[in-house]
Amino acid sequence: MKNSSAIVIGAGIVGLATARALALRGYRVSVFERNEKAVGASIRNFGMVWPIGQETGPLFERAMLSRSIWKEICTEAGVWHDEVGSLHLAYQDDELLAISEYVDVNHAHRDCALLTPQQALEKSPAVNPNGLKGALWSGEEMIVESRVAVGQVAAYLAEKYGVEFHWNTAISQISHPEVFSGKRSWKAEEIFVCSGADFETLYPELFLATDITKCKLQMMRLVAQPDNWRIGPALCGGLSMIHYPGFKAAASLPQLRKRYEEQFADYLQWGIHVMVSQNGGGELTIGDSHEYALVHDPFDKEFINKMITEYLQTFANFKDWKLMQSWHGIYPKMTDGRTELILEIENGVTVINGVGGNGMTLSFGLCEQYIGSR
Repeated sequence: MKNSSAIVIGAGIVGLATARALALRGYRVSVFERNEKAVGASIRNFGMVWPIGQETGPLFERAMLSRSIWKEICTEAGVWHDEVGSLHLAYQDDELLAISEYVDVNHAHRDCALLTPQQALEKSPAVNPNGLKGALWSGEEMIVESRVAVGQVAAYLAEKYGVEFHWNTAISQISHPEVFSGKRSWKAEEIFVCSGADFETLYPELFLATDITKCKLQMMRLVAQPDNWRIGPALCGGLSMIHYPGFKAAASLPQLRKRYEEQFADYLQWGIHVMVSQNGGGELTIGDSHEYALVHDPFDKEFINKMITEYLQTFANFKDWKLMQSWHGIYPKMTDGRTELILEIENGVTVINGVGGNGMTLSFGLCEQYIGSR
């Protein structure tokens, strides 16, 4: 065990995962967050811990490691979580074929199965039975309420490991071993920059020189369903199969993508694939879209929300479709195929960033593996 000091910049999921991995190894950890709580991409998502999205191999193993860490923290800290699994629903023969191929390749490595329409309907009362041909069941997905859980994880790290949080403290400059917030400064032997797109502010030239962009996603939340009605697993339509790299295991996926490019060109233009998860209070989180640029307009596009809802209605039936909230999130994403950005800026200063839309799924595993291997 070390008795070293570390500063982590950013109290989103990557910052918390880094702080945990360091504290576990005996570091005295201080986390600096520019806001009074995490309000960025880490709380603006489905709350899905989503191993099925990762290809079998190192990234799937990382996702499962993350899941086990989430489970441990949720259990210890009393954080609401629901190990509901997921259903990808097929309404066309080519979707069913892709699912069948996926299961053939992966059933020995994962908890997955091809379900008949009847079996899918038994898993979830929210599945639209009209034209249903089958479904992919995966038992490994877990839901947390990210907008609450992220703050609870911070409190857990403070209580269990003595991690010190400095809220409302924007770090404006780093010069190892010091970080500065205006005229105030703090020192540590190691500094980790885990501030999402904010790392552009600290290192603007580096950001511009890196193969990285920003993704804007639009999401919505429907009201709590009446009478404690639960949808069970998270539900996905066919478009999700061409969004997540895990489905590359299906040999016929290129043909499915080609049909989607013809039939759903407008959806793919806006990076739309459609999923739904349910929180502990019964509310339904639905989405989402993906727009890539270095600068995004701050205004949500109503037609995107309408497209998401219309596609969702092809595979899901809810008791109450009343809209409760809509929002957007922005996260950094690598454009060169890398699944994360880990850079040592100078001796003792490391950037951990660029996990894209996989923060909830991969961050705990990534930081555990990276910090543990140093």
